[in-house]
Amino acid sequence: MLLTRADMTYDFGGARFRVERDRELLSWIFSQFLYGEVTGIQVGHWIHVAPDLSAAQFLARQATEEFSHVNQFLRIFDLLGTRPVAAHPMVRFLATGFIGDDFEEHTALEMAQGEGFVLMVFYALCDTLDDPRMVAILEAATRQEERHVDFGERWTERAVRERPGIRRRLLGQVLVSLHALKLFAALLARRLDMGHEVLRHLPTFLDATNRVAEQRLLMMGLLDRPLAELGVAAQALLVAQGLAARASAPLRRKRPLLTDTYLRDPLVTRRNGKDGAVTATAAVAAGADEGADVLAPARGTPAA
Repeated sequence: MLLTRADMTYDFGGARFRVERDRELLSWIFSQFLYGEVTGIQVGHWIHVAPDLSAAQFLARQATEEFSHVNQFLRIFDLLGTRPVAAHPMVRFLATGFIGDDFEEHTALEMAQGEGFVLMVFYALCDTLDDPRMVAILEAATRQEERHVDFGERWTERAVRERPGIRRRLLGQVLVSLHALKLFAALLARRLDMGHEVLRHLPTFLDATNRVAEQRLLMMGLLDRPLAELGVAAQALLVAQGLAARASAPLRRKRPLLTDTYLRDPLVTRRNGKDGAVTATAAVAAGADEGADVLAPARGTPAA
């Protein structure tokens, strides 16, 4: 990833969630994450419109991982002895109501920034939960989420480098999601006990989250200067342009489907220089392992 775990870790000063005391609160928190994991079904759409086979393979693996997270989160509910409840409307908006309309929006909004935020909260829960069994489940999930964020960062970098004209659209839409997170935090402050030893950190944790998000935007090339230097008016214009792009999405020309382009795909056309044998099988096999180099474009790799 562009940012390390240390970059994304907030110091809660030893504050803890204690299962015996916070059972209902934790059940509500994990209910929000359960909804997000169930939205892994949306990955199926992006497999169909993936720009190349290696991206499609990665997304297929991601879908499997997201659904495995559903089972793991249900295990957490078993440990809590509670049942999940409905997700907050703002969570539903961010996870399903404001999803991307094309592959670049998906990787920037949902994978780099959206899953980047989720990952930061996972790190926070790992540092504050007092149940080692729940922490072990979350630690396993974080390793997979890190790969998802890395994929989103790589593809967003690539898209902005090759098609600079989409930068303002993507940035405007990411800013919408950041403002929605601020609104969500304000709503939570009314609902939750802000005197709780962990929750009292929510305002400063949100500030840290926004700083991380801004740094990621700079590193991906979506921002060319800090947000403070843009000013409120410029940010408002970007948000308006991002929302206008959403309204015009049905009019935008869509990328060809993978089924239209697969015969020209590097994974199919790549050949061994010695004997001319197609190496796709080997590449696919390598992709089943941890090798992100097969499954995601290396930074600086030219377009297919």
